[in-house]
Amino acid sequence: MAIKKIKPIGNGRRGMSYVDNSLLSKDKGPKSLRKILTQKAGRSNSGKITVAHRGGGLKRFYRLVNFDFNTNKKAKVVAIKYDPNRAANIALIQYEGGEFDYILAPEKIKEGSIVSNSEDASIRAGNRIAIKNIPVGTQIHNIEILPGIGGKLCRSAGNYGTILSVETGFAQIKLPSGEIRKVADNCLASVGAVGNSDIMNIKIGKAGRNRLKGRRPTVRGKAKNAVDHPHGGGEGGASIGMPHPKTPWGMPALGYRSRNRKKKSAKLIIKRRSK
Repeated sequence: MAIKKIKPIGNGRRGMSYVDNSLLSKDKGPKSLRKILTQKAGRSNSGKITVAHRGGGLKRFYRLVNFDFNTNKKAKVVAIKYDPNRAANIALIQYEGGEFDYILAPEKIKEGSIVSNSEDASIRAGNRIAIKNIPVGTQIHNIEILPGIGGKLCRSAGNYGTILSVETGFAQIKLPSGEIRKVADNCLASVGAVGNSDIMNIKIGKAGRNRLKGRRPTVRGKAKNAVDHPHGGGEGGASIGMPHPKTPWGMPALGYRSRNRKKKSAKLIIKRRSK
């Protein structure tokens, strides 16, 4: 996908750019693979805001993407489609029996391609194979953490993990964050990198474009009242009044590592991600 710039006919559109989706399918797809996405505005079931700076935005359906894709069937890619709920594009596939499904669209996949999930599947973009059957150095995405629970890692546009080694029972995978992690070698992963990597190069251009995505304005902590944030209160341009910054809930921020060292999966992390 190419990046297209908009003519600077106004201040809001000066510098704005977008990903050219003209080659994607405009068909809405099967109704059975869509469901209504209700607006939460960052609120929990008790009505309290638990995720700040969310609200508004355009209405959209949620596409039921199959992150497991563990059917042992071959499928044909019918269309590559835009998904308003994620940075990556999705591929509409049709199985031999006629059923439809959505999967993440990897790079170099196009309409008419055949994807499969089997022990003897070839090392080709979109095929889903057990990690022990993939050569070392291959790029993979939609990686399972535990066998059978579906892909959890490397699902965003342009992301991929690299297989560093496969030993008895475990494989070492380098993730986009720099973390090196052990994963059971019978976990499934899709070959290739997630497509639509150019989306990280677009320029939003104006605030209204983020409002359409459901993102509301972000307010500094020190601009709030003391009751709303640890940095708040004071007269005029007062400092935060503490040696280190904190989150709205009083936890250390900016560089503090919050991962629990006693977590069971901590022993599977060979190298922690860089800050």
